Amino acid sequence: MTQAPENQDKRRQRLIAAAAVGGSLVMLALSFASVPLYRAFCAATGFGGATQVAKNGPAIMGQRVLSVRFDGNVTHELPWRFEPEIAKISLRTGQTATVYYRVTNLSDRETAGIAAYNVAPDQAGVWFNKLACFCFSEQRLKPHETAEWPVVFFLDPALENEESMQKVEEITLSYSFFPVKGGGRSGEPPAREPKS
Repeated sequence: MTQAPENQDKRRQRLIAAAAVGGSLVMLALSFASVPLYRAFCAATGFGGATQVAKNGPAIMGQRVLSVRFDGNVTHELPWRFEPEIAKISLRTGQTATVYYRVTNLSDRETAGIAAYNVAPDQAGVWFNKLACFCFSEQRLKPHETAEWPVVFFLDPALENEESMQKVEEITLSYSFFPVKGGGRSGEPPAREPKS
């Protein structure tokens, strides 16, 4: 027994409506997931100059020595002065280095910020490994407080076998601090004693 054409049309319309609603829900879910997925992709691949996070230093030392330059920026909404204590170092692949950034809250109130970071050239991100960094969490400064925050990192010796890194002689590690609106838990970097 066949269904009446009228019933078939209604069923088809319901299927189309259900597919449209389902597709819309999938697109909405993907829009919320896109930022975390993009961040995870960048962290895993070094895409866009995203650095890697390491738990331990490398077991071997490499042969190449590269220059690593440091850069610090603050958006105009955050009343901080933020700069590396040293502009540039020479570093052998596989060697662990610690550099400090000095930060001062220029305002009369407690402020909080969080750092975005990357390395240039972009292809170096997958080989730039951080062991410790103030950039992993929100940072707070009391009025006119000054602190020195460390970054502990190494360049993976495996970069010596990567064709895209053969002509790279210098890598730049760049941070940009943005204000954190409202409260939130403060990160505790392994910092030197604050200076007033």
